[in-house]
Amino acid sequence: MDILTASPPAPRDLLVWQHAAASLRAGIPVALLCVLNSVGSSPGRQGFKMSVTAVSLAGSVGGGIMEHKFVEKARALLRLPEAPPEVRHQVHRREAPADRSGLICSGEQWILVLPLRPADLPLTLELQQRLRTHQPGRLRLSAAHRLQVLDPEPAAPALHLGPDWHYTEPLGFRDQVTIVGGGHVALALSRVLASLEFELTVLDDRPGLNTHLYNPFAHHKRIVHYDALEQEISPGPHHYVILMTFGYRSDLLALRRLLPLPVRYLGVMGSASKIAELLASLRAEGVPEATLARLHAPIGLAIHSRTPEEIAISVAAELIRERNTP
Repeated sequence: MDILTASPPAPRDLLVWQHAAASLRAGIPVALLCVLNSVGSSPGRQGFKMSVTAVSLAGSVGGGIMEHKFVEKARALLRLPEAPPEVRHQVHRREAPADRSGLICSGEQWILVLPLRPADLPLTLELQQRLRTHQPGRLRLSAAHRLQVLDPEPAAPALHLGPDWHYTEPLGFRDQVTIVGGGHVALALSRVLASLEFELTVLDDRPGLNTHLYNPFAHHKRIVHYDALEQEISPGPHHYVILMTFGYRSDLLALRRLLPLPVRYLGVMGSASKIAELLASLRAEGVPEATLARLHAPIGLAIHSRTPEEIAISVAAELIRERNTP
């Protein structure tokens, strides 16, 4: 990725809704595919989407033979006038008595095929705009109302299957990463995270720092005071915080402010000796061991990384492992 032409990543679904809106605007029949739920080993996870016309498509519901089959199913429905939406159960086991997908990866999925109508154009345009500008909201798909855009609320995806099925999910990025310290490793990590579906914020206390000013991958960049750092970070189960500040003293200051916050992940970059000294200082200040046990330090998988780019890959891999661990 060329850093001179890069920009903050858009949510995965933006291309799907852009394709759907352009098709409806041109009078081309288009259908939405959406994975409403997935369990076990499945090629597409909950929330994966595609838009499909007779000759083009955008997005993915997992790839392979299963996706090909649903693309063809969508195209068949588009040839029917006023075709209703369908929810199909797919079982990825050879011995399953029904709903076999042809795959043998052992999981299950429920996939929606929703032919869109010309009247859906305003909503597809609104979804496109909200995703492009990171406006909050919720997408609701249902048997009763088909397609809706709702006001935001702090809730995980909601699903009910059956004749009156409905599915609701927050718009945009589910997971947020805040990097505290905007130096060379932060820039390299931002580049890697740009492809991993995180909303990215980079904070630093140094005005004029070039690697912070010219980081093209972050959605948000701010100059802050580390002695009020907790005010910059919204706690929650989908927030990952990474400390890689200028040195030991600023890391310690940041830790004092952030350790009480209930975030999914809090990690510090540094050598083993630096981390040992940080922990010793915090213990001497009376920080409980249970609180320190939440800290990931040093961050990154042990792959003998040396360069900023190698460190970034090791940290990103640790975030992926954390995010995908139930």
